[in-house]
Amino acid sequence: AEHMARAHREVPPVTWVEECDFTGVDLGLVVPITLRACALSLQEFPELNARLEGDEIVYLDRYDLGVAVQTEQGLVVPVVRDCDSRSLEELRDDVGRLAEAARGGKLAPEDLRGSTFTVTSAGKLGGLMQTPIVNHPEVAILSIGRIAPRPAVREGEIVIRQIGHVAVTFDHRVVDGARAAEFGLAVIRRIEER
Repeated sequence: AEHMARAHREVPPVTWVEECDFTGVDLGLVVPITLRACALSLQEFPELNARLEGDEIVYLDRYDLGVAVQTEQGLVVPVVRDCDSRSLEELRDDVGRLAEAARGGKLAPEDLRGSTFTVTSAGKLGGLMQTPIVNHPEVAILSIGRIAPRPAVREGEIVIRQIGHVAVTFDHRVVDGARAAEFGLAVIRRIEER
């Protein structure tokens, strides 16, 4: 509670939202695919993989992404390491291991430290979208809303696609809105090209 209150008090948040077509995506791999897409996109937009330390922006050269996991004791954010260089299978296995440990109350302290950016997926409970709170001292977080069949226009025709909303909340002291939007679109492009 103290951590969230501090983030809300200190970070001037802005949230950008866009639709994403998940039709070609194995929904069982949404989180690992999103972690990988985020890590690769963060390489293009380093200000979202940074810290504000006093008056200085510190850019991080690692891609250790937090994954929000709901447990009976509340929300925890274990860290998936090296999301830029690992296979989807490795990321899937790590997300599964960390989520199981979180729900069983068996996370090690090092599992919860050192994230550079966070991804959250509210899944079936998520509604259309969320406006997540930045996981301070990070400067941005990405959330995925509920993915469901929805009408979409493709080549002038209305078709049914698996659509979900991607939201990026960012610290406006560090990240410009246009850059956050470009980052979000880069993540969406990588997800849709799967």
